[in-house]
Amino acid sequence: MKILVVNPGSTSTKIAVFEDESNIFQKNLQHDAVDLKKFKIITEQFNFRKKVILDVLKEAGYDILSFQAVVGRGGMLHPVPSGVYEVNETMKRDLFDCRYGEHASNLGAFIAGDIAGQIPGARAFIADPVVMDELQDVARVAGHPLFRRVSMFHALNQKAIAKAHAGKMGRPYASLNLIVAHLGGGISVGAHQKGKIIDVTNAVDGEGPFSPERSGSLPALPLVKLCFSGKYTFDQVKKILTGEGGMVAHLGTNQFQKIEKELIPSGDKQAALIHEAMAYNVAKFIGAMATVLKGAVDAILLTGGIAYNALMVQSITDKVSFLAPVFVYPGEDEMGALAHNGLAAMRGEVEIQTYI
Repeated sequence: MKILVVNPGSTSTKIAVFEDESNIFQKNLQHDAVDLKKFKIITEQFNFRKKVILDVLKEAGYDILSFQAVVGRGGMLHPVPSGVYEVNETMKRDLFDCRYGEHASNLGAFIAGDIAGQIPGARAFIADPVVMDELQDVARVAGHPLFRRVSMFHALNQKAIAKAHAGKMGRPYASLNLIVAHLGGGISVGAHQKGKIIDVTNAVDGEGPFSPERSGSLPALPLVKLCFSGKYTFDQVKKILTGEGGMVAHLGTNQFQKIEKELIPSGDKQAALIHEAMAYNVAKFIGAMATVLKGAVDAILLTGGIAYNALMVQSITDKVSFLAPVFVYPGEDEMGALAHNGLAAMRGEVEIQTYI
């Protein structure tokens, strides 16, 4: 079975071709910022990005009629349970209107649905979008009724890594209690209880540990004072929280290789302090999720791009290994996770959900 995977990012679109479980072609298509500036909103980029994808596939010798399924990265929808969702008109309408937020991933379902629509018998899916929600009710309660905690995080990779670890251990995912920390440009820490993520830090809105580019949880009153100081616009404050916060704000770089291989070894005390502070914060939130699981933790999993950096992994591990064994799964395989979800749906191994 041949499956096309489409994963739109802010300035690039990743595509991959899978034959059953095997990735036989993958390419990261970079988009010129000048081209993207022509479009006022993300969804206006649809035809531009689709053409680039189809041109690359044709150049690589792929006939789109050979695909049985197209799987796109899920975008900003209303909260949904974990699973595989068939692209439908309701989904496309919510994404086109940016009803629940604007993000490049909103294009995933559009492109998947359009390409699959040109292929007789083909189907289009998304799987475990960022808004996937399995929170227990008590985890939704914030300290004031005007606020409510929501689930927005690296759902696709967290689920994929947790299931992969369960397979490696020879155990069903639904039999394990796991804490998964996705360490990337944003950081999310989730408590997986018997196959459901019952609590997780909202990495999209800036909750949790600070990261290379995000400020994480900040002291509330100083943040409010900053917002009303008249010195910053809404967009500037938003960038402080996500995009220009965290390590890049403290050190002027978000490159871990530079921090671990150059700055810290050269004796840069500020770099060493901020590096340790990030590990400290990640460990602190892992400890918090251990309380959510009442201390019954089978394993702690570290994943994401930062998990390639030995010094950070060691610093976190030193702080949390007393809770449970720590396993490291560097990087993220979103393309593989999307393809495997689509394959399972086509084979009837999972129930296909309907977005309503």
